[in-house]
Amino acid sequence: MDASEVRAVGLRALLWLPLSFFIWFAFSSPLIWPVVQMAKLAMLSIWPSLFADVVQHGHSMEVTTRILVNQVAPDGRSGIGELILVQNPLLYGYSLPLFSGLAMATPLGFRRRLLQFAIALAVMWVAQAIGVVAESLKVLAFDSGAAGANAITAAGIQPDPVALAYQFGYLILPAVTPIALWLGLNRDFIESLVHPAEEPEGELPGQTRDTKES
Repeated sequence: MDASEVRAVGLRALLWLPLSFFIWFAFSSPLIWPVVQMAKLAMLSIWPSLFADVVQHGHSMEVTTRILVNQVAPDGRSGIGELILVQNPLLYGYSLPLFSGLAMATPLGFRRRLLQFAIALAVMWVAQAIGVVAESLKVLAFDSGAAGANAITAAGIQPDPVALAYQFGYLILPAVTPIALWLGLNRDFIESLVHPAEEPEGELPGQTRDTKES
């Protein structure tokens, strides 16, 4: 393995990270729009008895459930209303700037780099939507009192798989997805780092044919 080239790639990726995170946060609202739409489609289609609507507000997401709970208005009046969950999809989206740093540090042509970004966006949007949906179910099952837990049970959902899905979507997918994508999309480059081209047999590094003949 060419240690100097590996260090160079790591340094370039590290230098690209601040700019990648800045651009990602600056354009966070349009970047999470596909995530919100996928989460909305999944939640309203699969669990219509739990979720009534999903709306994006900037870089946050508001989930209106069908669970009725006691609510207290700012003026002190109380009443029954739908439970509303407010979530931050950005918690699951930091994989995008991580992949951007790795991709920009890799020597690629413009078209190939653009194709890699398109593939990565599609995959990471799906992974992000999985995390968002899992969090919604987790909040209902564990953080919404008896009303949420009973609604989850009535929908035929077991708490243990919900907890597992939440941990997988929150801890594993955002961290592993960008690295797995980069490795899968740049196998030739990584192979060249692991097994660099060897010098021809019998020829010392830097030695030319003319010097040997003389």
